Formats: sequence, C-alpha cells, structure tokens
Amino acid sequence: MGEQEDQDKNFVKFLGTAGARFVVAKQLRYSGGTFLRLQGQKLMLDPGPGTLVRCARCRPKIDVTELDALLLTHAHIDHSNDVNILADAMMAGGFKKRGALFCPSDCLEGEHRVVLNYIRPHLERIETLEPATDYSIGPVNFRTTAPHKHSVETYGLKFEVGDKVLAFMVDSEYFPELADSYTDADILVINVVRKYHPEDRKIQHLSVDEASEIIAAVEPEQAIITHFGMTMVKAKPWEVAEQMSDRLGIPVKAASDGMNYELPG
Repeated sequence: MGEQEDQDKNFVKFLGTAGARFVVAKQLRYSGGTFLRLQGQKLMLDPGPGTLVRCARCRPKIDVTELDALLLTHAHIDHSNDVNILADAMMAGGFKKRGALFCPSDCLEGEHRVVLNYIRPHLERIETLEPATDYSIGPVNFRTTAPHKHSVETYGLKFEVGDKVLAFMVDSEYFPELADSYTDADILVINVVRKYHPEDRKIQHLSVDEASEIIAAVEPEQAIITHFGMTMVKAKPWEVAEQMSDRLGIPVKAASDGMNYELPG
C-alpha cells in the first residue's frame, strides 16, 4: 500500500502510548498524541509531550500545518503539553485564522488552563466541551461522554465513522457507571495505566481488571488498550492484551508507538 493511498483512508495513528509520570519522564514509550484522519479531516487528540517531534519523524510525516482541529480531553500535561505549538503551526503562526480547538472549560480558564491567550484569537473556532453533547468538524461528528472521575474536568469522546462508533475512554477512576456512556462503541480505545490497582491508595486511572470489566460490559468489536504506566510496561502490554482477549472472548489489541489502526469507510 502506497503512502498516499494510506493517507486517503480513515485511520488512527498512535504517536505515543505512554501514561503516568515515570514512563513519560523517561520516555520509555513516547508521549505523543493520537492522530486521526476521518473523512478527510486531520485531527490531533491529546497532544502530550513530544507530539510535534513525533509528527516530523513518523513515516509518512504528519504535516502539522495541515491539521484541522485539536481536541483535549483534559488539562493534564501528558495530554495537553504540545497544544500551543500545534495550534501555532495549524494557524501559520497567526498569519492564518484557521483550525478548531475543542477542550473542557478548565483548559481555558482557572488554575488548570493550558491554552495561551495569544494563541486564541487566531483560531477559527474554540468550542468548550460539555457532558453528553454533539460536535462536528466538517463532516466528522463526535459526542462527549458523561464526565469521568479525574482530578480535572475530563470527558471521553465518541466519533462516528461510517456505521461504526470509535470511542476513546481516557483517564478516569473506575466507577460502575463509567461503561454506560460507551455501550454503543464498536471500537473502544481505553487507557489502562496500571496492571493492578493498589489497595493502599486511590488512583484515578484504570487497572487491567477494571478495564476488563468495562470491555465485557461494552462488548465492542475491537478493544485497544493504550496509555501505559510502569507496571503495564513491565507486564508487556501485548501479552496482557492477549490474556484479556482469551479471558473475555473479545479481541483486545495493545497499541504500540507509531501503530496505525485502519477504520471503515
């Protein structure tokens, strides 16, 4: 398959699969965001540290000046670090008024704000994410989930891709209703930071057992685990995914840095 042919298809590219501070700090896995090409639109989801560099070095390269939109699910640095430099590139350093930014309100205001003020006037559109609300980027339609339980305002995202729903379940503490927003997901990308959940402290990230319970409840056609912390890296995520598949009877794949996942349509 040629590079141009590949670029014309709908796909997700995992520029990085690092989660948690030590894997990010040591770059045991890259912490770049997730690139989506959907219906001709070029979208960057949660551009963490190094996203700009990963775009320049991946093959084929991703031209960040051609991005149509940036999406932040929450304000934490491993999800938002490169948002300003990518926005600046998207709008040609302020010479073009173009591109859209979608993010929770606290990415823009208050103590957790991450988007620089001088960037904002040059964006064609800034939309604040609200719970269970529909949005569009050109022909691409997506919907936020109910709020996740995290230390900042956080939402998962669900994209319509042909007759399929591509969902991203990002960082959250486990709670019984978490799966309810994702029951229509055909492809579920789920952040699994920890192999086990520590009994002695509260962690607002999912473990393998918690993710397995969610996948079993949602019953997607395909689950993809990503955003790995140190315990997951040591456990070899591809082996964990295989064990989850065997146990659940649902295909589970572990994302790897640079992995492309082709979508229908």
